[in-house]
Amino acid sequence: MLINTILIANRGEIASRIIRTCRKMGITSIAIFSDADSDSLFVKKADRAVYIGTNNPSNSYLNQDKIIHIARQHGADAIHPGYGFLAENAVFAERCAKEGIIFIGPNPEAIAAMGSKSKAKAIMRQHGVPIIMGYQGEDQQDKQLAQEALKIGFPVLLKAAAGGGGKGMRIVHKEPELLQNIAAAKREAKAAFGDDELIIEKYISKGRHIEFQIFGDKHGNAIHILERECSIQRRYQKILEESPSPILDDHTRARMGKAAVKAARALNYDNAGTVEFIFDETSNHFFFLEVNTRLQVEHPVTEEITGLDLVELQIEVAEGKALPISQKDIKSNGYAVEARLYAEDPSNDFLPATGTVELWDSPEVDGLRIETAIQSGSEISIHYDPMIAKIIIWAKNRKTAHRKMAYTLKHLKCLGLKTNQDFLIHLFKQDAIQIGNYDTHYIKNHFDPSTYNQKSTFQLELAAIATTLFNWYERNQNRTLLKHLPSGWRNNRYAPQTIHYTSGDNKLKVEYITHQKFHFDFLIGENKYKIQLINVIKPSILFRINTVQYQATISYHHYQYYIHLPETGNIHLEQIQRFPIKKTAKIEGGYEAPMPSQIIKILVSAGQRVKMNDTLMIISSMKMENTITAEQDGLVTEIYATEGQNVKTGFLLLKIE
Repeated sequence: MLINTILIANRGEIASRIIRTCRKMGITSIAIFSDADSDSLFVKKADRAVYIGTNNPSNSYLNQDKIIHIARQHGADAIHPGYGFLAENAVFAERCAKEGIIFIGPNPEAIAAMGSKSKAKAIMRQHGVPIIMGYQGEDQQDKQLAQEALKIGFPVLLKAAAGGGGKGMRIVHKEPELLQNIAAAKREAKAAFGDDELIIEKYISKGRHIEFQIFGDKHGNAIHILERECSIQRRYQKILEESPSPILDDHTRARMGKAAVKAARALNYDNAGTVEFIFDETSNHFFFLEVNTRLQVEHPVTEEITGLDLVELQIEVAEGKALPISQKDIKSNGYAVEARLYAEDPSNDFLPATGTVELWDSPEVDGLRIETAIQSGSEISIHYDPMIAKIIIWAKNRKTAHRKMAYTLKHLKCLGLKTNQDFLIHLFKQDAIQIGNYDTHYIKNHFDPSTYNQKSTFQLELAAIATTLFNWYERNQNRTLLKHLPSGWRNNRYAPQTIHYTSGDNKLKVEYITHQKFHFDFLIGENKYKIQLINVIKPSILFRINTVQYQATISYHHYQYYIHLPETGNIHLEQIQRFPIKKTAKIEGGYEAPMPSQIIKILVSAGQRVKMNDTLMIISSMKMENTITAEQDGLVTEIYATEGQNVKTGFLLLKIE
């Protein structure tokens, strides 16, 4: 059947990505959107966009009834689920088939078989795919799970049988930690996937996460489209992917590829998917982890080294066509690397952040591809994943690809909120990353959040100079009186103007004297600078310090300034007002929300005594659960939050004396 209209049951950058291929193939695209996404880029790009519901995914992107109704109402031949939400929902895939709508993904039986990690491992064992030692049984009582963990031996990995993305996953190193981690993993799995079944695996302490792209069709053909190295992760989620893997030799690559195809044939697989392996560097053995029965976030890496359009292949296979390529046609050309730009705070355990992308601008680099649904003014909300963009580079070899990625990250402008951009810049400077000598624990073992982004005195002063010049220029443009006098004129021509800024714990006092023709003398601390303002074309400012020219990009809101220079990365300055608003003092014994969150569960009550490290509250932000624990023994005197409530960063949750 020829597909003419596709409804995209997703949002954000993957919706934009699918729309692009639809346009290329002459297929009408229908986007659906929630309240939070009404002004999003993917909504504007689609041929048609239909409002589906409120921000809660259960009312919108997970609402099968509404999605099917809209598809039928608007004449959609097919539904593309993207990744996440309903992408690996066998019930939804089966329902689409019953409604006469093509589901652009594998058959429901394959999805159901791989929907449980325990069943998946049993199937793979039967078909000769190597699996890791572990427990995947029906008895899910905490006591039974604890006994099985003891049999396997520490460290063990607890994993939600029904999901992925790091949700419902815990590493346990010793017996006293076991029961509380089982309970936490079950709770998070239930919240994320509606199923609290766990599997237990022997934890490989020096492993590489390597996955193979697979593709099948409805005619019995199955191939792999090479591998992606995905070992650089935080909070069990990937942030860097590259191909070819720097650790694999041709022999091992061929063995893993054959195992991936075995997995595909075991499932009669008939669309895009990914077989994930853990590769043990100490033994050179690899083991099956899971099959993701959908398109992966990192699929552009594979597209860049093969020249294929995987979304186009998905659509053609869903139409019933045979794969137009065979295994012998798959060749790797050059090198590709992808970095994920997130709204998050690397210095605070990579906790997600919210806010407005005040300014978005990407550089022009040969081989650069950016997948995003972000534009200047876009909101990053509490309701969805905090990924802002995927930055992909293709080059002839790995060293060149990494160099281009480092350059791109230095010149990319994403201003207005906390992101991991400076962390990614830091990452690509590391020797281990440059030579490919890393494992899945690299960030945990080698990343120091207190030092990775320390700005030098000159970097801070450079940002302060740029901001002050920008301010001066704006004031000068807006003057209506005495324009013949220099801006900031004083009776005493030698009396400087003074502005105070803070950046984290750093305080900067900027003093400057204005001369004619855009020349200035600056004094910041002990350092003197002679400055010439060359040009201002908002949001950029060009200026010279002595003989060196600099260009800064500045976004601001009230007294908050976000400055970007390639020499400094991103810097946030707050201008201190002459009559500052008094800030609310911290409440002694108060526990505040560390990020914008939803209150999932309150585990204590007023008047209850607690001990240090007791769990007080479970909160969730951007699909990730976190716990608030007691910092000392005490008495809970007040609880200010309620279950289900959405709170901002710094909201007072409870008080303990």
